[in-house]
Amino acid sequence: MPVKLYDTLTRANQTLSQPTGRPFYFYCCGPTVYGPAHIGNFRTFLIQDVLRRVLEVDGFKVKHVRNITDVDDKTIRESQANKQSLKIFTEHWTEKFHTDCQSLNLLPPSIEPKAVDHIDEQIQLVEKLIEKNHAYVEKDGSVYFRVHSCCDYGKLNRIDQSELKTQSETSSGSTNLADEYDRESISDFALWKARKDEDGDNFWTSPWGEGRPGWHLECSAMVHSTFEGQTIDLHGGGIDLCFPHHENEIAQSQSAYEQTFCTHWFHSAHLRVENKKMSKSLGNLYTLDELVAKKHSPMALRYTLIASSYRQPLNFTFDGLRASESALNKIERFTEALLEKINLNKEQFNEDFVTTHQLKDYGLLQNAWEGLCNNLNTSACLGSLFGLIGSNPVSKLNASETENLLKVLGSILYALGLQLFSNPAQALEAPQAILDLAKERWEAKQNKDYATADSLRKNLQNKGWDIKDTPTHFELFPLN
Repeated sequence: MPVKLYDTLTRANQTLSQPTGRPFYFYCCGPTVYGPAHIGNFRTFLIQDVLRRVLEVDGFKVKHVRNITDVDDKTIRESQANKQSLKIFTEHWTEKFHTDCQSLNLLPPSIEPKAVDHIDEQIQLVEKLIEKNHAYVEKDGSVYFRVHSCCDYGKLNRIDQSELKTQSETSSGSTNLADEYDRESISDFALWKARKDEDGDNFWTSPWGEGRPGWHLECSAMVHSTFEGQTIDLHGGGIDLCFPHHENEIAQSQSAYEQTFCTHWFHSAHLRVENKKMSKSLGNLYTLDELVAKKHSPMALRYTLIASSYRQPLNFTFDGLRASESALNKIERFTEALLEKINLNKEQFNEDFVTTHQLKDYGLLQNAWEGLCNNLNTSACLGSLFGLIGSNPVSKLNASETENLLKVLGSILYALGLQLFSNPAQALEAPQAILDLAKERWEAKQNKDYATADSLRKNLQNKGWDIKDTPTHFELFPLN
């Protein structure tokens, strides 16, 4: 089944195709490493990870590049405040980002370029733009892109150039504080920023004087370098980057190299927390560490952030996170029942079944796979999976059918990036009163008194615990 994905440029679903003779080129705007990434950042990175996994399960060869922004206003400001060199400061937060990615089971990119490592390429790009009269040098040595020299400027965001007055706001409506200098036209943006006292030692020598690259310039240079000057197939990022960042990337890249920069654009919607906008002042810019400290598992967070349409804003709630933990428990119970039927254990499932099987027939989970191929409809995929779980097919399957279903299930879980049997909450010991309730429920279930068993399960959940059954025993998991 072809993989289709909504394209921001054409405003329509488009089929993604494996190019002939080379990998599929996929570029993602990565983190700015001045602090820990929050769950809003990770929603975008996780959705991109699911797409890459779906493509690989479908047989694509993917060259996935995700950059690190290690020089901009924020990294310089915060490194100065911490009395650290920019290199040491950003390396610390880059390492932290990698640790969180591993916990959330994100695949590492094929290449992870850093802005500081591509200063020469950025200077060369600015030189091309000046040579072609798409950029100009101000008296202080700053260089700006001349927006009105680019006839297609605004195409990605449906902006009429005649109405373009400022880039003081991003597409999310937040203030854009970057690159505010005197300029020929208020819509023009900085390619190279002249050295300022507050930059400290963070500057490089250029033909226009000492300074540093503008934020928008970095991605264009790294795309050109890592993809060897070729048009890329797909560019991803959060919707807040659509304007002005991605619009500016297109303008400077196409003006310099006179070819299409990217054929398909992929943006993820915003994240809200308990129906409120995320902000430092509200204290709801949650990080992975903060949620783990509250006894929530990384896999439950991953499930929460990918389970609904990436094109719609997601309202993150702690009730939703607890529901994700319960959903993962149900998938684990179902998987264990399949494994026990053919005398396999949990470790064998993760080692032998959770991989890119590239199946031609998804059998009982065909609708789940089709959901993923249809604009990453993870909700439809999970709905199909739980529909199967609810139908209780295990007793009806023979050994061969059970093994095939495990292989299909493993492919679906690989595509979603969901690791089973990894909840650290299992290490917590339940209080004796909770254990007594759980034992009472287990006995009621064994006696087929399902009404009492359901009532006791709800009682346990009200007390902050969920219960997972296997054919021979039960396990308890904290919900808070």
